[in-house]
Amino acid sequence: MKVPLLDLKPQLAELRHEILEHVTNVIDSTRYIQGPEVEALEKEISHYCSVPEGVGVSSGTDALLVALMALDLKPGDLVLTTPFSFFATMGIILRVGAKPAFADINPDTFNIDPEHVDTILELDRERKIKAIIPVHLYGQCADMEKITSIARRYNIPIIEDAAQAIGAEVPMISNGTEKWHKAGSMGLAGCFSFFPSKNLGAMGDGGMVISQNSSFAKKMRLMRNHGAHPKYYHAIVGGNFRLDPIQAVVLRLKLKHLEKWHQARRRNAKRYETLFAEADLAQNSSIRLPQAVYKKRAHGDRSRNYHIYNQYVIRAKRRDELRAWLGRKNVATEIYYPLCLHQQECVKEVINIPTLPHAEKAATDTLALPIYPELTLEMQEYVVKSIADFYLQE
Repeated sequence: MKVPLLDLKPQLAELRHEILEHVTNVIDSTRYIQGPEVEALEKEISHYCSVPEGVGVSSGTDALLVALMALDLKPGDLVLTTPFSFFATMGIILRVGAKPAFADINPDTFNIDPEHVDTILELDRERKIKAIIPVHLYGQCADMEKITSIARRYNIPIIEDAAQAIGAEVPMISNGTEKWHKAGSMGLAGCFSFFPSKNLGAMGDGGMVISQNSSFAKKMRLMRNHGAHPKYYHAIVGGNFRLDPIQAVVLRLKLKHLEKWHQARRRNAKRYETLFAEADLAQNSSIRLPQAVYKKRAHGDRSRNYHIYNQYVIRAKRRDELRAWLGRKNVATEIYYPLCLHQQECVKEVINIPTLPHAEKAATDTLALPIYPELTLEMQEYVVKSIADFYLQE
């Protein structure tokens, strides 16, 4: 049996006719830059996330970049983030002339550790840290209840990297009442990627920034179009970060199915839990399954996106050997991420490299298994059997 890490063909088959019809309408309209499809998507995404503002941009990287540009950071400013993320999280900090600072991760969730964030901010006597970028990794939100409280105490804005987490929710208690909040809605801005592999994926690059702050959103809209208003008049410097209307119309069609796909990924995660338990792998020291830390607080409410499983990432003993074994069994896997951000070659001369043991350990033993919505039970049984067979050799 062959099990791909991701197969977009079943999703395309379901939507192909409708996508072709609507894309053809965009082509026939000759409105190829901005236009009504982009504006409609901005309204639909912001409504889905329960915020007033959405700004469509050209990629998830550009979503982060334009949000950070709008903060007007100065050379020497620091931005605090996680060392365990895709390169864009750090790359945009460097591109605006700032420097990254890192807090270690929580080993259970792989998200930034609020306690370490608090410690670093307390030690920042010169107040050089001007923003915090928590990443909602793999489809589960960081501990925003604690992070937002810490940020308010130090009066530091939060830019949420929600590239892998559109629709994911986190419970937060305010005035004694618990309320669930969507990823991206809790900071000054939340940044999404619509890369094709995401839960909500375009047919190419695309991204969006959402915000509760209308003034900040207005500034980002200017910046995505070279800072021009009106045309040819530039009060600020921006860039070309516009979202294509063809991508917008595809995303509008897919957004209608997003909750169904979230639920299917959670179903597949539950299947894995059952299959690994039946194979006596979930209880031993060979592997550790993903920890959905907000699941209990959902109290069985199936509509709660306590985790959307953009990736299903296990911790595995002899990870690299296991991956090679699975490759020979035609089971595709991926490592997110084999090298931490603070260990990358391009920052060796830029930052003092700290020791971040939890992130560095995660880089050595994490492995992503197939989790896409159309994954069959038979495929998952084969994945788990292949892993069990590997460890039976010991």
